[in-house]
Amino acid sequence: MQGFAGLPAVFYTERYSVVRIDRERQFVKIFEASSLRWLQLKGKLSRFRRNTARDQRKRGDGVPLRILVADDHPVVRQGICSLLKTHPGWEICGEALDGRQAVQMTKDLKPDVVILDLAMPTLNGLDATRQILTDNPDQKILILTMSDSEQLIREVLGAGARGFVLKSDAAKDLVAAVQALERHRTFFTSRVQDILDSYFATSDVATLPTLTSREREVLQLIAEGKTTKEVAVILGCSVKTAETHRSNFMRKLHLHSVSEVVLYAIRNFIIRVDQVAN
Repeated sequence: MQGFAGLPAVFYTERYSVVRIDRERQFVKIFEASSLRWLQLKGKLSRFRRNTARDQRKRGDGVPLRILVADDHPVVRQGICSLLKTHPGWEICGEALDGRQAVQMTKDLKPDVVILDLAMPTLNGLDATRQILTDNPDQKILILTMSDSEQLIREVLGAGARGFVLKSDAAKDLVAAVQALERHRTFFTSRVQDILDSYFATSDVATLPTLTSREREVLQLIAEGKTTKEVAVILGCSVKTAETHRSNFMRKLHLHSVSEVVLYAIRNFIIRVDQVAN
């Protein structure tokens, strides 16, 4: 008895079985890998659809995307609002003059997207971001700034903002950034991609002193020229508590005078030079 192509039936059967089993194993491996990739893609697609459906239910069909803009410079703020208003389906639901007002307006207005200037008086954009996300972890926040230093970008990512746009690039990138956030994505300009690639390389991250949220607030207010009594009034705490926060952050940062506090705040983008009291 002969098998296929004149080969002995026994040889053909044994050889075919080996080849078949080997091919089946290869097919199973390929199928498992493809299935895993498909399930991962399907999971991402499902999450995207759920998020989109949730937003649509919240806003309703035909309801515009509501945007809150916070910047202490009126001309800049008005320019941002004018640019965004030209996009169909978007509206400016509020304008904040500083970080503290932005936090409160976000609670009151519940916008879909919050755009924060980084250096604002009384409360900077990073700490405003932290406070907003503490209250609502799903809030979409976009940071606007003049600087693209590596340390600042790491701070923005660490605070939880979903986008980072340089003011110098706002005319060409701001609309695209808001569109990305609207689609549940992040947005970072091309200038910062190299820094983003190394963001999770923890061995390269400098170890910085850890300040509490309240200590950062006191630091900024002191750097802006506020007295301890004024800080206590703004934060709604006792003078003694404000003094304790002040001594704590100065000890952690090894600062010994107000001038050193101001210099530290400027170097770390907590305040701008023009925010320092004369």
